[in-house]
Amino acid sequence: MNEVDRRSFMSHVASSLLGVTVAPATVQALDNTKNVSPTGKKQVIYLFMTGAMSHVDTFDPKPGSKVQGDTKVINTKTPGIKFGEHMKKLAGFSNELAVIRGMSQETGAHGPGQYLMRTSYKEIATTSHPVLASWVQRLDGRISKQLPASVSIGGKAGGPGYLGARYAAVPVGDPNQGLQNVKMPAYLKEPHFNRRLALSATFDKNFRGLAKNNQQVNGYDDLYREAVSLMKSEGLKAFDLNQEEDSVRDKYGRNRLGQGCLLARRLIESGVRFVEVISGGWDMHRGVFESMANKGPELDNAVGSLLQDLKQKGMLKNTLLVIGTEFGRKPNVNVNVGRDHHPAAFSTVLAGAGIKGGQVYGQTDSEAFYVEDQSVSVQDFNATIAKAIDLPYEEEIFSPTGRPFNISNGGTPIKQIVG
Repeated sequence: MNEVDRRSFMSHVASSLLGVTVAPATVQALDNTKNVSPTGKKQVIYLFMTGAMSHVDTFDPKPGSKVQGDTKVINTKTPGIKFGEHMKKLAGFSNELAVIRGMSQETGAHGPGQYLMRTSYKEIATTSHPVLASWVQRLDGRISKQLPASVSIGGKAGGPGYLGARYAAVPVGDPNQGLQNVKMPAYLKEPHFNRRLALSATFDKNFRGLAKNNQQVNGYDDLYREAVSLMKSEGLKAFDLNQEEDSVRDKYGRNRLGQGCLLARRLIESGVRFVEVISGGWDMHRGVFESMANKGPELDNAVGSLLQDLKQKGMLKNTLLVIGTEFGRKPNVNVNVGRDHHPAAFSTVLAGAGIKGGQVYGQTDSEAFYVEDQSVSVQDFNATIAKAIDLPYEEEIFSPTGRPFNISNGGTPIKQIVG
């Protein structure tokens, strides 16, 4: 039985027999993964700005240049470092931030660009590569015994590739609604539910007999136990933003990114290892300055509030915060007053988990078109992430076809940022 058939089978049985819907990706992420101690394991919040965030209007402004357009430039807390005007809160946290202005890659298409950023590899037909979250779980396990190792919030994330379904992230579409399809229906009382579980075990025994040599099939009863455990777990409260005061939710911003960042903080607090928050709307081919006037403060407010909370709660030292995007946007505006795709230069940001903040790494030319100094590949960026959270970034895992891969595809960590 292949992985798709297996997931479909289990989802169907859960719905028909148990009276609940176990989301396929939730089922995947709760598969037979070793339980680990939380001691010393660093966590990740990865904020992905899909559509391609403009570096000129955010973290690599060019004051006095014609390409700057209507976006003004502001000073930060760190002497000599300037941001675009919408990054007001983040300017106050600049001593915590390592701003990488030397990012560069070759593809200007969204799908392949996002795939590369998430996996370190170019997208090919013959191999499905794991995303960073799957690598983290595979190389260093999970923290919580009840909550999933990784969660994606707000949009479509990549998958576990050849590592298999057990390393997939649990998806949360709308952070305001939390994790769907895991609560027991009101009409179904626990004794009745337990009887259905017992009946399921009977079918399970017969099914095992038909596929006793199939390792994936043999493990699905453990999967159900973990899924049921999650349904009854206090850990589910971590997904419920209604547990937060209205003032806190307002502080982060009542939008998908703001609430996604708040949910990410709650999940990290509860022991989720890797949380990706996806924010769309950055593909600004038209009206870039008007769009930035909306999206810029949204990003700034959400991330500024997240950094504030992580610091106040003492979590930032063990939590890596990443701001990423698939590529940059052309510094010169087009006829529609927008900025088109520009993979030759873009910016990313790292903070926390021992990152050396208060610095800029990489330099673009006077109009932000090309990287002039300290160019950073996607592979080097991902190796830096892995190094920051103490992962063996050079360790190889073999795919089912026998090919060796690692988390950074041979990248080298940036020593000035992670030592």
